[in-house]
Amino acid sequence: MDLGLRDRVFIVTGSTRGLGLAAARQLVAEGARVVVTGRGQEAVDKAVTELGGSPGALGVVADNADSSTPERLVAAAQARFGRLDGVLVSVGGPPAGAVTAIDDDQWRDAFESVFLGALRLARSAAAALEEGGVIGFVLSSSVRQPIGGLGVSNGLRPGLAMAAKTMADELGPRGIRVVGLLPARIDTDRVRELDALGGDPQAQRERNSAAIPLRRYGTPEEFGRVAAFLLSPAASYLTGVMVPVDGGAMRGL
Repeated sequence: MDLGLRDRVFIVTGSTRGLGLAAARQLVAEGARVVVTGRGQEAVDKAVTELGGSPGALGVVADNADSSTPERLVAAAQARFGRLDGVLVSVGGPPAGAVTAIDDDQWRDAFESVFLGALRLARSAAAALEEGGVIGFVLSSSVRQPIGGLGVSNGLRPGLAMAAKTMADELGPRGIRVVGLLPARIDTDRVRELDALGGDPQAQRERNSAAIPLRRYGTPEEFGRVAAFLLSPAASYLTGVMVPVDGGAMRGL
């Protein structure tokens, strides 16, 4: 199926590694052009090279927590590619730990990056997008059920999902869609780091896999294909939805 992504332009934040890079890779494979971001020049340059370089990818060093980032990214997309069709907001996971163990500074830093930074970019994108545009949020399975040891994610992700749902109501009359993705155990560096916290990452992976109906972790490529579909015109009647990419791990409907 042709997803209708050829020559469309997307900003994908946090896209030098993990889920953001997987989504950017699939978008480019479908003929889209992407602005990829990360906090370090070397990582950004490496991602752009992996994506085939110009004209398909533009790299911008940016931090989602910086209030100037949204306007810079929208301007960069329009200056290089002459248009903007959507944005996928992805950020690195917040620090692990119990709710009672995370200090105020860690909560504030995570809020600025994970929550407020995401909303700033969504607002700026919404102002620039025309009918047919789309805003996507990479969230987490913690939107629907808490994950042990990830108190910050459990606290912030559900609120961001509800804000995204509300934005879908607000932007729908303009023909702009808002969607969310809820990854669970996708085999990324972040998940491998979490598995290692208990001291035996292989045993932890086996325990986690046993609780997933498909009995395995997802691959970044599987996540990227779902992201590309949701951002594409092929999903033009989907908005306000939170789509699990979890191998069936979440137990609710």
